[in-house]
Formats: sequence, C-alpha cells, structure tokens
Amino acid sequence: MNGLVVSSLLPVVILIAVGWLAGRMRWIRGDSVEDLSNLVFLLLAPPLLFRSMSTVRIEQLSLKPVAAYFVAAGLIFAATLVWRGFNRTGVVLALANTYSNTVMIGIALVGLAYGPQGMVVLLTLISLHSLVLLTSATVFLELALAQEDAPRIEPGAAGRRPMARTVLRALRNAIVHPVQAPILLGLLFAQTGLEIPAAVDKPIALLGQAFSPVALMLVGITLALTPVGQHWRAALLHASIKNLVHPALVAAFGLAFGLRGLPLTVMVVAASLPIGANVFLFAQRYRTSEGLITASVVVSTVMALVSLSIVMALAGRL
Repeated sequence: MNGLVVSSLLPVVILIAVGWLAGRMRWIRGDSVEDLSNLVFLLLAPPLLFRSMSTVRIEQLSLKPVAAYFVAAGLIFAATLVWRGFNRTGVVLALANTYSNTVMIGIALVGLAYGPQGMVVLLTLISLHSLVLLTSATVFLELALAQEDAPRIEPGAAGRRPMARTVLRALRNAIVHPVQAPILLGLLFAQTGLEIPAAVDKPIALLGQAFSPVALMLVGITLALTPVGQHWRAALLHASIKNLVHPALVAAFGLAFGLRGLPLTVMVVAASLPIGANVFLFAQRYRTSEGLITASVVVSTVMALVSLSIVMALAGRL
C-alpha cells in the first residue's frame, strides 16, 4: 500500500475509532446523536462547502467523470430492481447499492488525499448526487407504492398519490438542502469574481476545519450504537456491491469515456465510499427493510476501512 493511501486513511480510521470508543463507553449517548448530526450538517458542513466552491469557475467543472459515476449507478439500480422486483424493498435496496456517503466520509477523505483539486471534482458530484439519486428513488418508490395500493383501491376512488407534487417536492428538498444549497451558492459567488473578506473568511474556514473530525467521530459513534443483528449476511452482500462493484463499474465506464488521472480517481473512490445514511431514512419513511438497511450501512462502513484502501491503491494507477 503506498504512502498516500496510508497517510490519507490513517486519520480517518483513527477518528472513526475515537468516535466508536466514545459510543461504546457511553460518553456520547444515543439520544445525543441527532444533535451531533445537526451540528455537522447544519453548522459545520455549509461553511466548508461554500468556501470550497467560492473560487471555482464554471469552466473548471467537468461533468464527464460525474457521468461515469451515474451511468454505473443507474446500471446497478436497474439490475437490483430486476433482481429484487419492482417494489418498495427493491427500490430501497437499489438505492443502498448506489448511494455513497459522500459528505461525512467522502469530503474528509478526498480533502486529505487529493487536496483542493480533488475536492472540486467531488463537490461537482455532490451537487448532483442527492438531486439525481434521491429524487429518482422517490419517484420509483411512489410508483411502487401506487402499484402495491392499486388492488386495494376501487376504480375511480380517491386515494391516488399526486405524483407531480411528489416529484416537485423531492426536487425542492434536494436543492434547498444544507449540503446542496451552499455548493450552488458558493459556485454562484465564484462567478461574480469577488473574494470573501478576510474577517468573514477566517471564521468560515475555522468552522469548515471542524467538519471532518466531528463528522468522522460521529460515524464511529453511530457504529458503536447500531446493532447489526440477524441481517449481517445479506448486509455483507449489499455492502460488497456498494464498496466494490460500484467503483469497478465507474472505473470501466470512465476508461471507456476516455478519462484518466485525478478526475477518474476521485470518482472511483467516491463510488467505493460506504452506503450513505439517507438510505435508512427512506427505509423508515416507506417502512421496508429497516433492519437490513441499518445492518448494510454498518457493514459497508466497517468494510470500507479495508476496501477503500484497496480501491485507492488501484485507482491511483488509472
């Protein structure tokens, strides 16, 4: 394993381990996790994301690496629906197989490993990640739910869900979001040619610097407090698809698109990130496979401590 992989992953592993210890020792209790999550997503993430994009010109952005990511994700999503069937469970598992933890783990890891240039590539993906995957999942889930409800609804009876309203709400929530909004606002600010005043930039920078350690410790705390239970075998399968199959497909499509170097490397690493916690929120909301999704998130995150090091070492050769 090369020095870049070790130096990038070691702080990540240590901070997650510190959080895990805090959770196991009950220094941070389960009822405090939501408050910590709000601290990370509502207070620390927006300044970091806004500042990272505040100097990026639109002509610097490249969508071809992002296209490789989403083509691979779309293929896995469709294959999962064929495998598990077009129903709520199938859609949620398809989302689990494709939705990366790009914020809590991805930003910290890519920032450490690939610096500001890598962050621009990752944030380009993040600006579309939830918008594309969560909105698509919402539409498919609502269609699956309507299909499941159809036999219980008499022809012409009230009860059909307003699909257009659901899609518009999903789009709005994906854009007006503590992750999406500062990325878009930072990019818009950059196009003005202005600079953030030093007196304002300093506290923004300090808040952004606090994001990575707190977010990674929160991952460890969550791991310590979340039981895997009887679902670990199925969870291992879904974690393997997310952590290994997804990045392999992104690498294949990226090479087919003529991509090389840092943009492709960052996309492959992003695809190898563990399952994002938003998938569990969908499982809760639609009341399907909650235990399996929880176990899959945990197993995928633990597996990533090893699989990420392998993927990063291989991706560095692309």
